[in-house]
Amino acid sequence: MRQFNNRIWVGLRLLGLAAGLLAARPAGAQSAAAPAFAVVPLGVRGGLDESNLSAYLVAPAGSAAYVCLDAGSLRTGLEKALASRALAGPGPEAVLRQQVCAYLLSHAHLDHVAGLLLNAPDDSSKPIYGLASCLKTLQNDYFNWRAWPNFGNGGAAPALGKYQLLPLAPGPALGIPGTALRVRAFPLSHGPGYESAAFLLQSGPDYLLYLGDTGADELEHSQHLRTLWQAVAPLVQAGQLRGIFLETSYPNEQPETQLFGHLTPRRLWQELGTLGQLAGPEALRRVPLIITHRKPPANQEAAIARQLAAGNTLGMKLVYPVQGQRLGL
Repeated sequence: MRQFNNRIWVGLRLLGLAAGLLAARPAGAQSAAAPAFAVVPLGVRGGLDESNLSAYLVAPAGSAAYVCLDAGSLRTGLEKALASRALAGPGPEAVLRQQVCAYLLSHAHLDHVAGLLLNAPDDSSKPIYGLASCLKTLQNDYFNWRAWPNFGNGGAAPALGKYQLLPLAPGPALGIPGTALRVRAFPLSHGPGYESAAFLLQSGPDYLLYLGDTGADELEHSQHLRTLWQAVAPLVQAGQLRGIFLETSYPNEQPETQLFGHLTPRRLWQELGTLGQLAGPEALRRVPLIITHRKPPANQEAAIARQLAAGNTLGMKLVYPVQGQRLGL
């Protein structure tokens, strides 16, 4: 009996020790144990392959109420996601109509909106969010009955009103109807005189940062990225930022006069070095970095990956999303 009681006592001591260790884990380590966001990439590339262009579904973990970050490719990505069981539903049309609750468009270049345009006839009514400059292009240059029917809620008559174009201004976060997400927008510079956007998504205490196409501040003669880093640095320090989606379109060999408002591995690490200075490199190391918008051909994509790895002095975890394969962040 005494031996049995001793075993119970030892077991309780071990349980107490384990509980103490769990309680002592830093906030960043705790958050890494259970994903806060589900991400389904519908398209990951930055050009040429029209079936695999920038588009990412995001929802709080356990939810099927998604927002779509950019919409370069939709149907092919939905088909692949259903085939891999990253999504559940009777078919791509049903998922698009019932589970995609809103679009967040970083800018209106075709490689970020073509999927939305082509699938608009079969889509359900929902909001499209973006900076005013992006929505103006979408309404006036695409939804105008010349390039495409007017599925928007303004512009050339008759406006079909399927989509409600809702401008986001830099400022407080806004709730996205039909989802448990909130969003805050930040302007970015994507070449001379052209505006792109970053979106900071919030689900409870957790955040996810998605950047559309952007050039480096130094080359863009801008402070947009520094302003963004200053805003998210406290979230990095608190272990609340679950991931950063950041483009790397070209390898380092691309002449900087021909980047057209994009990043190379060298320029990406330069920018994230600024964030590391603001938030602390140890805190930033815990944040996964999801690499987006690599431009084909395949040897160029491979060169970008090699150069990113070689320049990763911050020790960040690099994630290369695959079309149709779910990510937990």
